[in-house]
Amino acid sequence: MTNQRLYIVLIFGSSLFLSAAMVVAQDTSKKQTIDITSAFKPVLRNAAKINFDASSPLPDSSRPKLNYNIPVQNLFLSYQPISLKPLALQIDSSSAWASSNYVKVGFGNLRTAYLQSGFSFGTEKAKLNILANHISSNGKIENQDYSVTNFTLHGFTPVAENVELHGKFRVAQDRYYLYGYDHSLHNFSKSQVLQRFQTFSAEAGIRNLAPTEFGLRYHPKLNISVFNDNRKNAESNAVLDLPLEKFIGDIYGIKLGANASLTRYNPSVGNSITNTIITVPFALLFKTPNFNAHGGITPSWDNSSFNLLPNLMADVNLSEDKWVFQVGWISYYDKGSYQRFASVNPYLAAPTQLLNTRVVEKYAGFKGTIADHFTYNARIGSVQYNNMPLFVNDSVDGKTFAIRYEQQLKAFQLQGELGIIEAENFSLHAGLDFKNFGTQKTEPRAWGLVPIELNTSLRWQLIKDLWLKGDFFLWSGPRYRTKTGGIDRLKGASDLNAGLEFRITKQLRLWAQFNNIFNSRYQRWNQYESYGFNLLGGIVYSFNQ
Repeated sequence: MTNQRLYIVLIFGSSLFLSAAMVVAQDTSKKQTIDITSAFKPVLRNAAKINFDASSPLPDSSRPKLNYNIPVQNLFLSYQPISLKPLALQIDSSSAWASSNYVKVGFGNLRTAYLQSGFSFGTEKAKLNILANHISSNGKIENQDYSVTNFTLHGFTPVAENVELHGKFRVAQDRYYLYGYDHSLHNFSKSQVLQRFQTFSAEAGIRNLAPTEFGLRYHPKLNISVFNDNRKNAESNAVLDLPLEKFIGDIYGIKLGANASLTRYNPSVGNSITNTIITVPFALLFKTPNFNAHGGITPSWDNSSFNLLPNLMADVNLSEDKWVFQVGWISYYDKGSYQRFASVNPYLAAPTQLLNTRVVEKYAGFKGTIADHFTYNARIGSVQYNNMPLFVNDSVDGKTFAIRYEQQLKAFQLQGELGIIEAENFSLHAGLDFKNFGTQKTEPRAWGLVPIELNTSLRWQLIKDLWLKGDFFLWSGPRYRTKTGGIDRLKGASDLNAGLEFRITKQLRLWAQFNNIFNSRYQRWNQYESYGFNLLGGIVYSFNQ
């Protein structure tokens, strides 16, 4: 116990001694300071500044490759031979009129009077167009006179969104004289040889301008016409057409429709004749950029006689529209009516029978566009006509033509068309229609049918205010039956027409037309000689509303 206390006293004493020594060793002359050491250094962030100096782009020496696909602005028109009428003067304007209204008048030798006018009324959506035409001439041969007059109203108006209602009304009167007789043997008055036709027609239809929400396109229309002559022969025609088309996507499509054509002919002598055609066309469509196909059939009833008509066509694009191979097997009807027959041969006698012509064509060929401005279309194939109307001179004096029906007429056919179009400044078209008539059943020859037709048409704007027009026709003579019942052929013919049109002011133009420049004395129909050289000229006045 004593030793423990001794240790405690020694330890305590040592501690006091050391503490006192440290106090004595401190320097009391210096000021007291505090040193703080730390790794954190607060710094303010630099403020963001907008750089107004744009950096220069890096140079690029590579040439960009730009591909353009611009469609050719040309029209592809199927060739249709022009009907040749020896008394008609082929006169029209050289270019489309910019103004809404115009009046064109002229006069020429052969006491030719010419009038053409057009007026347009309405707004951009609803319009009414009025057209009127008249031409008449008196030839050098006795009773070689004719006149053609027609007046047409054509209007359309929207009835709903993308739905348009259109209508047409037409009145026409054509006056011809049967001058194709031997004037040294006969002396007919004008009333005895007068051939006058009157036509009243009206048409109404409705169509959608864009497909419906179900992809349907429709265009039903009804046409009614009344036709009569000055010998109390009358005819009424009614045609109802109900087409319907639907596309499934952009490739597949369906066409379905119905067409009814009714004709009632009341001759001045004898019982009335009814002629009816009903067709129900159906087709499947397949359309791609390089292949188009149209495959269909048409059940038809020709006065209760049933026929199934083929309707097969295909176009194969071989080289970017430059070479398009086309092939087809199609069939259709040409209606047998007094009105249609008179439009083909105005010197015919009133028909005693009306038969419809069923046409079957098989063809193959090529069409396309070369160098953007050159177009072509060539076909080769065969054609068969059933109940083909042929025109033969009557056996009395030959001034009228009777209709004789060929039960079946076959022909080898070659058609071609060439065209050059340079915007609106220049256009040149040439067409050829060659038919080699083969076997026949009921007639020895194809009376009145032209085997070869060649026609060309030129429209050229020479300078800003001068237009040139030209037409050339060449054809081989058709066969005709002589008075004794024999067979003969008319001579071939050529016909060149030319015209000029010159602008005087913004609204006034001068025009001149030269017809049959070669002064050819040809006959399109046996015993009917055409006019020789003739000319006429006048003015055109165009104005806005």
